[in-house]
Amino acid sequence: MFEIIDLSQEIFSGMPVFPDLPEVEIAVHVSHEQWDKITDSDVVSPAVNRLKMGEHTGTHVDAINHMARQYRGQSIDTMPLTMFYTEGVCLDLSDKGLRELIEPSDLERALSVANLEIKEGDTILLYTDHYRRAYGTDDWYNGPGVSVEAARWLGRHKIAAFGVETVAPGVLHVSNKKVHHICGELGFTHYENMVNLYQLIGRGRFRFIGLPLKIRGGTGSPVRAVAVFEG
Repeated sequence: MFEIIDLSQEIFSGMPVFPDLPEVEIAVHVSHEQWDKITDSDVVSPAVNRLKMGEHTGTHVDAINHMARQYRGQSIDTMPLTMFYTEGVCLDLSDKGLRELIEPSDLERALSVANLEIKEGDTILLYTDHYRRAYGTDDWYNGPGVSVEAARWLGRHKIAAFGVETVAPGVLHVSNKKVHHICGELGFTHYENMVNLYQLIGRGRFRFIGLPLKIRGGTGSPVRAVAVFEG
């Protein structure tokens, strides 16, 4: 037996998106009534919806080519699938407040408290409880994030990726741009806009799956991220 925990936001029209990125629009492209030439129904039954949104919508993973201009050849379709199917751990950093930096000492403390260690190729999820505290509020874009030093600390552990509940891996206008550059430099990536991380705390290791769409030249992709516990 196994348990699957969904770590992904719902995608819907008008949902919060990163500033200046495309808004999400979902509309009926064609209905069953149109296909069946039914003209006297008050019900619209969608047969195909039309989606308009950016690659970095909802719970998504960044491609290496998103990190900086010099990595432009490393699009999402070129990244090995082993980066998105890994072992994972989740660290409790819920004591961090708005726009507060997560430092290496915070990561080391959280690992010690959880009695966990980082293995090469892991995905490290950072639970801050920001989603439950701030999603849909004015504070949504002011979440905590990793510092430059913490990003390098993660990279030195040769992880595949780390994941956050916030709209960005670093604190906006403080560490975020540099954190992206470090990911590109050290060859790892990150997931943003994750949910339900509180359900992983205290449960040890799990299988992490966050497969992206195979977008030619893509700079990222929405994912259906999940944690799988076996046993």
